Parts: sequence; C-alpha cells; structure tokens
Amino acid sequence: MPIILAIETSSELASCALLAGDTVFQRSTSGVRTHSQSILPMVQELLGEAGIALADCDAIAFGAGPGSFTGVRTACGVAQGLAFGARLPVLPLVTLEAMAESCRARTGAVEVLTVLDARMNEVYWAQYRHDAALGAWSEVVAPTLAAPEAVAPVACEGLAACGNGFSAYPEAFAGKDFAPGALDDILPHAREMAVLAAPAFAAGKAVPAAQAQPLYLRNKVAYTSAERQAINAAKAGA
Repeated sequence: MPIILAIETSSELASCALLAGDTVFQRSTSGVRTHSQSILPMVQELLGEAGIALADCDAIAFGAGPGSFTGVRTACGVAQGLAFGARLPVLPLVTLEAMAESCRARTGAVEVLTVLDARMNEVYWAQYRHDAALGAWSEVVAPTLAAPEAVAPVACEGLAACGNGFSAYPEAFAGKDFAPGALDDILPHAREMAVLAAPAFAAGKAVPAAQAQPLYLRNKVAYTSAERQAINAAKAGA
C-alpha cells in the first residue's frame, strides 16, 4: 500500500489525512481558523503521530474541487508547495466523489447522488456508481453547477443522496423522490480522499506538482453590490 497524504479545504471543513498501510490518520477543523492557517499544523501533527517524514510519502492528494474558490486554491497551493519541497507527485481528486465514498462507507450504497452547496443559490452535484470488482467509482453524471431545482439524477434502484446542498435549499428539494433520507451532514473530507487516492495512485494518475490544477465549474465567485441589493430587496418583498 502506498503512503499518501491528503488535503481537503473546499468547504467550511478543513481536513487532512494520512494513509499508511491499513491505517488512516486524520485531523479536521471548522470555523476556528482560516484553512490556510490550520492545514499545515494539522499535517505536521499527522506526520508526527504516524512517525513518518513527508519525504516517506508516495504522493500528496488534494481536493481539487468543485467547491469554495478560495478553498480549492488553498488545497492546491499547499499540496504543490509540499510536493515541490519533498519531490513528490500529486493526485488531484474530485470533492464530490469523496462525498460519495463517505456515503458508501456509512450506508453501503453503491449508487450515490452528491449535492454540495455552491452558494449564490446554486449547487455542485454529480452522480456516481461504485464497482466493487474494481474498487472504484464511475461517473453517471459528471460534476455540474446548477440551480438546486435543476438537479436531475439518472433514475436507478437504491440511489442514496448526500451533501449539505439538501439542508441549504430544502424548499428546492421538497417533493423530489431522491431527497428523503439524504445525508445532509456529509462534506468533502480528506479521509475519503486518502482512500480514493490509493487506487488512483496505483492506476498511474499522479502528476508532477507543477501540473496540479483546481477544478472550477463557476467563473463568477461573488455577487456585485448591486446584485446583493436586488437580492435583499426581493427577499424583503417576499
């Protein structure tokens, strides 16, 4: 088994994990410090707990997105910096697939819809199917940016749903047949990144640090002042 360090900061939860053999060491924090301040100390704690030097790792995985614009840039930048210093390759991984893995670990589901709050009244979503023989996920619907009302998974038996998009926009999902029972507390986490990184590394998907890139699905990252005023006025009128 490879030794892989994973970093994830695409949401309000910052996390890191270290896969070493059959053991996954992990740390996470939310709402206390900014991700850029918290992630490196957590990495140092993990390496110390495992008794492993960064140079002993085989690769560094990171949540490439979709997610918070600043968050995915942070994960990419930290992964690149550590990889350059230790001369390691990197594994850019999709945050929504990590959420699917978390859902599978909790429920056993192999057909999973993931919905992540993208702010600005939109969500990032994707649909995945797990192949037990290959031990890997395949995309049924690729990561997409859409209004919550536009989420339309491919119908299949045993579809499970997860992600904070369900709690962020409950009205939009009311009455949808895939929404009841959705695990709305699941966010991207480095623990699942580390698990997904092992087969990705074995499949030769690692790239040089210089080639690491965030996955962006949105060009616009914030409302203008005029747009915010219009939104607030509409809410007040409603």
